[in-house]
Amino acid sequence: MFFKDYILVVFSTLILIIFVLMGVAFLTLLERKV
Repeated sequence: MFFKDYILVVFSTLILIIFVLMGVAFLTLLERKV
């Protein structure tokens, strides 16, 4: 049970980091277009 929760926390953290990186890349692309 504990191991499963640990994997879930790591997975959600990775998803959060990926979303942040995508947001930053999207903003930089918008700034370059303008």
